[in-house]
Amino acid sequence: MSQQGGRPVRPEDDWWGQLYDDSTQDTGPTAAPDSLDDRFASARNAVAGRPPATPATDGWDDADGREDRSGPGAADRRDDGGRRDDADWRDDGGADGGGTRTQGPALREAEVPAQRTAPTTPPQPSRTPAGPAGPTPAPQDPRDPPPLPPPPPPPPPPVPAAPEPVEPTASSASTHPAASVDYVGSGPPTYDPEPTALPLADPDGLDELVSDTVLDGARYGACTLRAVSLRGDSARYRGEPRRDALLTARFGAGEQALVLVAMATGARATPGAHLAAAEACRWIGRAVGRSHQRLVADIRAARRGDLKSGLHRLTDRSIGRLRASAAEQGLAPEEYTASLRCLLLPADPDCRTRVFFGVGDGGLFRLRDGAWQDIEPTVPPAGTTGAPVTGSGSPPEQTPEGDRLTMDLGIPTPPSPYEPAPAPHPRAGDPVPPPREPFRFRASVARPGDALVMCSAGLADPLRGEPALCAYLTRRWSGRTPPGLAAFLADAQVRVKGYADDRTAAAVWEA
Repeated sequence: MSQQGGRPVRPEDDWWGQLYDDSTQDTGPTAAPDSLDDRFASARNAVAGRPPATPATDGWDDADGREDRSGPGAADRRDDGGRRDDADWRDDGGADGGGTRTQGPALREAEVPAQRTAPTTPPQPSRTPAGPAGPTPAPQDPRDPPPLPPPPPPPPPPVPAAPEPVEPTASSASTHPAASVDYVGSGPPTYDPEPTALPLADPDGLDELVSDTVLDGARYGACTLRAVSLRGDSARYRGEPRRDALLTARFGAGEQALVLVAMATGARATPGAHLAAAEACRWIGRAVGRSHQRLVADIRAARRGDLKSGLHRLTDRSIGRLRASAAEQGLAPEEYTASLRCLLLPADPDCRTRVFFGVGDGGLFRLRDGAWQDIEPTVPPAGTTGAPVTGSGSPPEQTPEGDRLTMDLGIPTPPSPYEPAPAPHPRAGDPVPPPREPFRFRASVARPGDALVMCSAGLADPLRGEPALCAYLTRRWSGRTPPGLAAFLADAQVRVKGYADDRTAAAVWEA
């Protein structure tokens, strides 16, 4: 009878009756009834420690209730008389919590026969319906040993590790880019490769301190700039300040911009050498910055004569400022002076003219097609006056280097367009200034792939004296891609035994 509005109960829907029906044969035929009361009695006996009323039907018994003595552990389940020992017939499952197996009364009543007999009834197949994967597999005889598990799949063959890339060594005969090294030459330098002592500081002059290393870079037009100034091994060991100074500045914007790189080196063994070098860079930077528009116009128009004369005047004025500062401090002019080297780079990508000028020691090199060229401008020998400068007398129309000078048929040349007033002439009774360093000037047109290097004497001397350093930098700087700041610093500080001065260098790579 169904509820109101419900469907008639079908036989397959009567799950309540099927669950507690004593005639359900869902576990195969058994000698004892398998009702709810029987299950409750079995559980009660197990809790009370009494043996059940029916023999266990596990893997050790046949379907007809007789023991399988051919299985593993059969000898352990018999006593000396061939009978069952109820106390010892346990497997490892009792210790593991799987339950305790005991023999039923029917098997304790009589002796177990020594010979096996075939089962009278075949085992009944399971009534579990076939799943969606396929039909029900054939039933297995309980007397057969359990099937072995399938063997595990073989492990996959090991994948050979990729070999680590090996960087080429810094060999002079190698044509591949070399790895960064600490030194080149006959042996390691005397001093440690890293800074040791800091310079002595004055509490009232902290603005006069200079750092151990200065690194800078930029990219304008068709060129990429890298610049560095670092303390030499000798100064690092003794705790002396860096005597080299570096200034990188851009004046103007867009294609009218002009990039200036200035480096100076103070006099050796003088207390204010680093201050003189920094002051020289500041003075030349101010002068170039005030005149950068006219300088850009002259560089674009290739007016080399105007450039040479005007930059010569700017350099003399800057060095003259140092002599005036020395007089104010009560120092001799040679104690407060510096060598000065500058590079002008227009930002116009269509202009590849690079202008170098300055005074004092150092170097100017060009790396072209994998070979170094020393293009430092030559100076006249000592005792000669050299080529005249525009604005100082009556010069010829053209210099021996082919530079046309600014003149107009004897008409006096106007003052330099780069400075509003000429340098003052010495008066009678003034001390005679020291002889001036010869002025150096060079304007050249760069080619794609060139690398132009301007440096102080700390790097120029080992480049001229140690072929291994030239070979190493050739491999490092001949690539199509300029090095980054960190790589350029590592290259610039490669040491050579016997050269321990400060190093300052500016390199320009042409796209």
